[in-house]
Amino acid sequence: MPGIRPFPFPWLSVGLLAVFLPAVRGAEPSPPVDPVTAALKRTVIGPGQVLAEVREYAAARVPQAPAVKTVAEWEAFASKTRDEVLRRVVFRGAAATWRDAKTGVVWLDTIEGGPGYTIRKLRYEVLPGLWAPALLYEPVNLKGKVPVVLNVNGHDPKGKAADYKQIRCINQAKRGMIALSVEWFGMGQLNSPDFAHYQINHLDLCGASGVGAFYLAMSRALDLLLALPAADRSRVGVTGLSGGGWQTIFLSALDTRVTLANPVAGYASFRTRGETHTDLGDSEQTPTDLAAVTDYAVMTALLAPRPALLTYNANDNCCFTAARTLPPLLPAATPVYKLYGKGSNLRTHVNNDPGTHNYLLDNRQAFYRLAGDHFFPNAPGYDPKETPSEAEVKSEAQLNVPLPADNQSLHGLAVAMSKGLPLDATLPTDRDAARAWADARRAKLREVVRVKRHDVQVVSSTEEVVGGIKATFWRLKVGEWTVPGVELVKPGVEPKGVAVVVADGGRAGAEVAALARNRLAAGDRVFALDPYSLGEAKVAEGDYLYALLLASLGDRPLGIQATEIAAVARWLKGGRKAGPVTVEAWGPRACVMALTAAGVESKAIDALSLYGSLGSLKEVIDASAAYVLAPEFFCFGLLEVADVAQLAALVAPRKVNVFGPSPRARAELAGLKDWYATWGVDHDPLR
Repeated sequence: MPGIRPFPFPWLSVGLLAVFLPAVRGAEPSPPVDPVTAALKRTVIGPGQVLAEVREYAAARVPQAPAVKTVAEWEAFASKTRDEVLRRVVFRGAAATWRDAKTGVVWLDTIEGGPGYTIRKLRYEVLPGLWAPALLYEPVNLKGKVPVVLNVNGHDPKGKAADYKQIRCINQAKRGMIALSVEWFGMGQLNSPDFAHYQINHLDLCGASGVGAFYLAMSRALDLLLALPAADRSRVGVTGLSGGGWQTIFLSALDTRVTLANPVAGYASFRTRGETHTDLGDSEQTPTDLAAVTDYAVMTALLAPRPALLTYNANDNCCFTAARTLPPLLPAATPVYKLYGKGSNLRTHVNNDPGTHNYLLDNRQAFYRLAGDHFFPNAPGYDPKETPSEAEVKSEAQLNVPLPADNQSLHGLAVAMSKGLPLDATLPTDRDAARAWADARRAKLREVVRVKRHDVQVVSSTEEVVGGIKATFWRLKVGEWTVPGVELVKPGVEPKGVAVVVADGGRAGAEVAALARNRLAAGDRVFALDPYSLGEAKVAEGDYLYALLLASLGDRPLGIQATEIAAVARWLKGGRKAGPVTVEAWGPRACVMALTAAGVESKAIDALSLYGSLGSLKEVIDASAAYVLAPEFFCFGLLEVADVAQLAALVAPRKVNVFGPSPRARAELAGLKDWYATWGVDHDPLR
């Protein structure tokens, strides 16, 4: 586009410019701010508006446990809920095949533990080719059947070598329990970017439920534990700290082979999670569509009537403080335990020493008391007081478990899966077939992105004329969300059309001002829009965490954004009679939003202009891009339906112009010229 050029000196950083230029200019006065820039930077909806709406939206939609009067009614509900979570959340899409995949266990050497126990090394396959290391703490001189405990852990880079976890496993073994300590993705020996937890969002993009890999890491560990000859299947415990607390509730609620659970500072109801971003949790803790099926308060009730100890810390410096977290959990679970006549099986423990995020002595001894009461009732000599074992703690090197050099990873799974996507990506060359393809693909896109059709409601507007520019500041409502927009026109000029401008950096960025000045000079109306998660419509703290929450509730950030852009386009073209609508998008995120909006809205959006577009969504997978950078990219199953080329194809015969395409974009979008020819249009989108 004329007047917009890439920065000519990429080797000179913006930071250096900020330091260097003032020294050169000396006391030179700052140039006046032009009216376009000033208008675009004006506050329209104010801070906190979108955050308040997300919280209100979530609070109204989190599922609650039904009021039941009999055990039979509850068990029917519990069985249905478990089935729906496993089917609709955990083993969804391509992940359904993972459940029955053949996997193995490799038992390795046994090392000396300490008095009364040994440590056996092993690795097990979570998925074919993806191995996780583990340690088995076994009491010596085993006789008969004994309790088994799956020990999971959270975000500790030392993983299974963390001293507090070792001491817990050692003390379990010294009390006659077999303790299995497993490594969590991204921690310990699996501490690499290829196992980072946001990698499951890449799997989601490919249409395979990423949380399924996390679940199988737990359930297959439980499989091998229960396969031990000495395992007592009536005494099966799970416990862990933080992310290990999440693993504990997630597995124990869904797998009734677990007979005792002690999650420690690891989860909260979605109701309290939404109230503070520190409680929202990572991708696996807020998986796509979980909150549309159930809530963690309901999952707590799913533990009934099995013994459960909910441990939280009074002054937790991470998340899930006791006073904030327990209130929604207990009212959901207590009535169900009482229904079974097992009210005493549900316990709580609030740690005050040290009271921070921990699974230290006080919390460990609370677990030993729970295990003693239910695994060793009335056993003579059982003592819940911890046996000092600090001298027996091993180094990471001593506990290292050999893994295959070509071990698969979460990232590797996503890369491999993406290679065959989108499904049925070949564009037809016959006009009728092309029309049928577009209709079917558009319907599927609407379904995948969960786009809705809402009319714009005007909340308020104010006008101001400055420097020959008339600016109108619009506060709009699209469905549940407030959307800010700034409309610019030259007084006395009858605009030929309207440019709806969206940008990754929000409407206040310099690129939007440049686009606006160019369109105004061409005689057009400009409507600079901040869709959800961009600019003024971005949540100030934890924006990506609330995006996870919305996806878990059954929405899709991309669908919300596309809904807003499409609604504003219909309002401008229809109710406002603003003429042809061109959406101008700046940046990879805005380009995907614009393409999706134009793909689902075939009438109101007349053309697209894209600056800095991705050539393919596979670029975010190949680059291992984190969810935090662009939540809308990771819409569940989007890549199965459409990549950037297919999204652009859905716009035809309307014109898409891609300015300054990258080499990847040029290669991926090269076929679009022939696609336009199929529609009888002579147009090459690449500029």
